[in-house]
Amino acid sequence: MNWKWKLAQAAEIRWWRSYLSGKTPEDYLRDKKAYWRRVMREAEIVLPPGAGVLDAGCGPAGIFTVLDGQEVDAVDPLLERYAEELPHFNPADYPRVDFITESLENYRAAAPYDYIFCLNAINHVADIDRAMDRLVESMSADGTLWISIDAHRHPGLQWIFRKIPADILHPHQYTLAGYEELLTARGLQVFGRYKLKPGRIFDYYLLGAHFR
Repeated sequence: MNWKWKLAQAAEIRWWRSYLSGKTPEDYLRDKKAYWRRVMREAEIVLPPGAGVLDAGCGPAGIFTVLDGQEVDAVDPLLERYAEELPHFNPADYPRVDFITESLENYRAAAPYDYIFCLNAINHVADIDRAMDRLVESMSADGTLWISIDAHRHPGLQWIFRKIPADILHPHQYTLAGYEELLTARGLQVFGRYKLKPGRIFDYYLLGAHFR
């Protein structure tokens, strides 16, 4: 799996450069913030002021961009490269966010979080089981994990995508049931399922989970 992850990481930064090449920072960030607020409204996510939040696998414009009243840690192994290569990401614009350049598998929380967001990130990691363990270990006893994923609609295509790197950015390929099993096997209960975007091969879901 390591070679797939290295390939995915190299492709990730190239994808971001290409994707953002025709977008001004102002326009992109405005649209991205509007998207995160829409997702939070749809899932009825309301965070109290001062809550401890982890944005795991945050990318250059994660949900941290709209969390102004919380204490936020944002973790991603490519943060330094984003800051160097993308004008759309300037850590100084987010004084309430502590940016940490680290993989999810190796991140150790200093204290448990009330809310953890792992949005379109868990299938980018090198070791998905270890990354899931770290996320669950980082939750407080009454904490909430929000995770979004591209879930295979057809098990046959899932098998093919696992055998060949047809989806180069995502080393891991699961159905919705497979992702839910990663959560329930670690003592979590899925309480919310939101289909944010349907597709022919993947449906993009947001799952909410907490301890049973």
